[in-house]
Amino acid sequence: MATWKSRGLRGSALEELINRTNEKYREEGLALIQKIPTPITPIEIDQQSRHITLAYFDQKSTVDYIGAVQGIPVCFDAKESANETFSLQNIHEHQYQFMEDFEAQGGVAFFLIYYTSIDEYYYLPFEYLKLFWKRAKEGGRKSFRHDELNPAYVIPKDGEVFVPYLECLKIDLADRD
Repeated sequence: MATWKSRGLRGSALEELINRTNEKYREEGLALIQKIPTPITPIEIDQQSRHITLAYFDQKSTVDYIGAVQGIPVCFDAKESANETFSLQNIHEHQYQFMEDFEAQGGVAFFLIYYTSIDEYYYLPFEYLKLFWKRAKEGGRKSFRHDELNPAYVIPKDGEVFVPYLECLKIDLADRD
């Protein structure tokens, strides 16, 4: 059983931006995406602030978000990287397996990665992750560099929504045809 100690809620700002984006997509009738909460059992609670300070994960989480976009089932996970190299250790085997199974059922799986050092959001199709994952399993690099990524999947900043990933999903779907 994994133990969780608060470290400033890493990634919570990214998740908040994605949550607001998903709310906008829902309001516009474009998508219905839900944040999947990670089930935890609180062990220690700070009585003054009433915040959980120590907890155990009840089970392994799969992905951060799941839902449908115009009738297409989608699931994705949000990650941050402080530099331009993304370690595959940030993705757990059970997450990879869930996404692989999800795609086998006709869904679309992907990652949204925020590269904080260059202030860039990136849509990583699961198909690309599979290539990097296979390379690592065969003894190659256990990470991928930003310059290895397809620039077509850089998420454009449009001002309408915070993390407008639907345009990249459209590219992903076209690439599958």
